[in-house]
Amino acid sequence: MMNKIIDIRSDTVTKPTPAMRKAMAEAEVGDDVYGDDPTVNKLEELGASMVGKEASVFVPSGTFGNQLSLFTWCRRGTEILLGDECHIIQHEAGAASVIAGVQTRTISAPDGVLSPEKLEERIRKPDIHAPVTSLICMENAHSLGRVVSLSDMDNVYKTAKKNNLPVHLDGARIFNAAAALGVDAKEIAKRADSVMFCLSKGLCAPVGSLLAGTKEFVHEARFKRKIMGGGMRQAGILAAAGILALTEQTKYLQEDHRRAKRLAQGLSQIPGLVIKKDEVDINLVFFTWPPAKDEKIAKRTMEILEKHGVITNAPENGVFRYATHFWTGDAEIETILAASAEAFKG
Repeated sequence: MMNKIIDIRSDTVTKPTPAMRKAMAEAEVGDDVYGDDPTVNKLEELGASMVGKEASVFVPSGTFGNQLSLFTWCRRGTEILLGDECHIIQHEAGAASVIAGVQTRTISAPDGVLSPEKLEERIRKPDIHAPVTSLICMENAHSLGRVVSLSDMDNVYKTAKKNNLPVHLDGARIFNAAAALGVDAKEIAKRADSVMFCLSKGLCAPVGSLLAGTKEFVHEARFKRKIMGGGMRQAGILAAAGILALTEQTKYLQEDHRRAKRLAQGLSQIPGLVIKKDEVDINLVFFTWPPAKDEKIAKRTMEILEKHGVITNAPENGVFRYATHFWTGDAEIETILAASAEAFKG
């Protein structure tokens, strides 16, 4: 009989804790579009305070929050600057062109770090031939698993302010970044004018993210949220889980990071796997196995992992990603390593 399923496709697979399920069942609710859902209001106040912003608005997803920020900051037909491997570019279905009506101009950003020099080269002022730059976007922690230093964020923010531009931070995993850097999330968020962070990435909430900024920005974003179809009604049922995500689940992220490092160390012992274990900053472990570029071999590898109850995403160009989270304990890590040793035999 197969053991319980160990799902390491992403930290979005985390299911609600028993405490969350109880809180959801007992949540006091109202109509959030009217602004009278007390649990949503409590979540928004809590979230804003945790990232040091004046206000926040509850949204269905991280992609929704990022795109709502672009929609709020940018005039249609303008241009935003962001890293070429960031989530907004790679995993948000080209939404910037559909919703905000902006052009995206990407910059090479190794390990998620934007160069102020490259930004200066690409910032465009009003000109009859080109779209004007309206926003700069950063991401921390980066979806490639790296954490951007505060000094690198400072460089971007100073460049933006020098050019009178706002900065949006995709902080989907901002609490992972804070844990890795050993700072409060406020220290990261203060280097941006708006910040989106997820409640469902590694924090066990079933749904939701928050977009935070000034009261004026959030007021406008709330109106734009309505346009995007994000005006939810008795959303306190979901917000109740989000409150526990922030107050309780953020405490466990260091453990996720520790287990990711153990996973990386163990994988590095398997012949043929290529992994930079010193580059595991948060809970995401990336590694390559050249034979997996062959689809048949990749399929066989996945089947062996599944035989051991381990589910992960198929490789992209031979690159695998394992994600640790609240439901992957020490015993699960050892099971993953044993399954991987068999799956990645030469």
